[in-house]
Amino acid sequence: AVPWLRADAGGRVTALNPAAAQGLPQPLETLESALVDPPLRPDGIHILAGSGQPVRAVVLPGQDSQRDVLFVPLAGDEIAGLVPDHFLEELPVALARLETDGRLIYANRAARQLLGERAEPGVNISDLIEGLGRSIRERLSDTSKGRALGRSEVARGTADGQEIFLQVAFTRTVLDGAPSLLAVLSDATELKTLEAQFVQSQKMQAVGQLAGGVAHDFNNLLTAINGHCDLLLMRHDVADTEHGDLMQIRQNANRAAALVRQLLAFSRKQTLRPTIISLQDTLSELTHLLNRLLTEKVTLRIEHGPDLNPVRVDERQFEQVIMNLVVNARDAMPRGGEVRISTRNEHLDRDLHRDRAVVLPGDYVVVEVADSGTGIPKDKLAKIFEPFYTTKQVGEGTGLGLSTAYGIVKQTGGFIFVDSPPGQGAVFTIYLPAYEKTAIAPPPVEPEIRRPRDLSGRGLVLLVEDEDAVRSFAARALQLRGYTVMEAASGEEALEILKDESLNVDIMVSDVIMPGLDGPAWVREARRTRPEAKVVFVSGYAEDAFVGGDSGIPDASFLPKPFTLPELTQKVKEMLEA
Repeated sequence: AVPWLRADAGGRVTALNPAAAQGLPQPLETLESALVDPPLRPDGIHILAGSGQPVRAVVLPGQDSQRDVLFVPLAGDEIAGLVPDHFLEELPVALARLETDGRLIYANRAARQLLGERAEPGVNISDLIEGLGRSIRERLSDTSKGRALGRSEVARGTADGQEIFLQVAFTRTVLDGAPSLLAVLSDATELKTLEAQFVQSQKMQAVGQLAGGVAHDFNNLLTAINGHCDLLLMRHDVADTEHGDLMQIRQNANRAAALVRQLLAFSRKQTLRPTIISLQDTLSELTHLLNRLLTEKVTLRIEHGPDLNPVRVDERQFEQVIMNLVVNARDAMPRGGEVRISTRNEHLDRDLHRDRAVVLPGDYVVVEVADSGTGIPKDKLAKIFEPFYTTKQVGEGTGLGLSTAYGIVKQTGGFIFVDSPPGQGAVFTIYLPAYEKTAIAPPPVEPEIRRPRDLSGRGLVLLVEDEDAVRSFAARALQLRGYTVMEAASGEEALEILKDESLNVDIMVSDVIMPGLDGPAWVREARRTRPEAKVVFVSGYAEDAFVGGDSGIPDASFLPKPFTLPELTQKVKEMLEA
């Protein structure tokens, strides 16, 4: 009356008795097909596939690597205790019954798929997964004592050699008169991946905002340092002993200004002057400089695709991107190798999803910078565009090269990605939106900038700057050149001064970012009564938001910080003479 069958080492059924033939689906080819819940577990409880009868599998060794399997029907009390497990086996929710110490009593099919092949009765669940915040044993102890029942927490495990993350909730219950624990599990691997990407994105944005704010304040300091240094240089001849010290101050201030420009590039708040260019011409002109940056052991190869579309970028800034990538490739090949720069046109018919970015359909010009170095470890690929993150030795790099390239490309409207196949070096891929050929107009002829040797002039200048040191330097610089200067520390104070209608203000020089009314806001108000007054904005931020265009100030000029004494006086004189 007991179903019996014989199977070979591969699990193929070679013989069975009439009870098995009656209670199991026919034809029965494999041992697995006899069970609702394979694989076969010796002395384990199974459900027969044909009759749905719960049985205990008894395995007896046979001859010639064969096995005899008896499916012994369960007693009534065993069936009563099995009913919940039998019902839960087919549920799509991963459930497991545990002893109070964590030993596995039963895991349904969904749970076994998550926990892996080791999820056998008697195995402690803490050996299968580990808690990220608290250990699994601590959580089991709390659950047994009635604390934190049903609260879901994330744990880490391994399935098929891959790291996975699970959301696990424990609760206590009484089954068959004995206390036990129930575990509900769900796959959180994709959730953790998305969370990590979101955290990385938020971190990059926060660092960018911080870098932009620090750069703005630092530009004010550098403007004051450079300006007062210029004032001192005017009173010292080249032969003076202090002249060399002042030049050292000026040179180091300029180095600091270059560092600030890199921070602004990463935070995408720098001043860009885009023009329509051909990348083939730009890279050809840049070849000589790139060869000078490379050592004798490293060769440069440039390949261009046919009929490259033009792009609209800031040529000088894009050259900086290429130089940073080439220098990075050179440093990755200390024993020599090849740096390859290739360009091509590419048309996207659908969205391109890469990393956390989505490249919209359209025409692009793709630039690839590849090296034959050791490549970038997989765990560092997501961090290389972060500012101040570097894998180089101390003193060999600031960690701003790639973050600067990232900021310039993103502010231009493009995308930059990195790939590093094992043993094949690194490949940086830049997508730049192609400029439509039909829409190309000849580049505007910029008016010739007059650089008069005599920077003196006359006129009333309203100087508005909230930083005392910058305002003091700028006022003295303009007064030394013959201008009459009225100072204001805010936009509100400037509007109060302009209430005096007898004042004939020739030009207004204003900072952009100020407490209260910012530069564009108070200038718009002032121009209602003084439409003829010239305007010069000074700022460490990009000029696009407040100079020209529908939302900006028409006919306004822009002077980026940090500026020197000659640059300020020359800009004021040019605007007054325009």
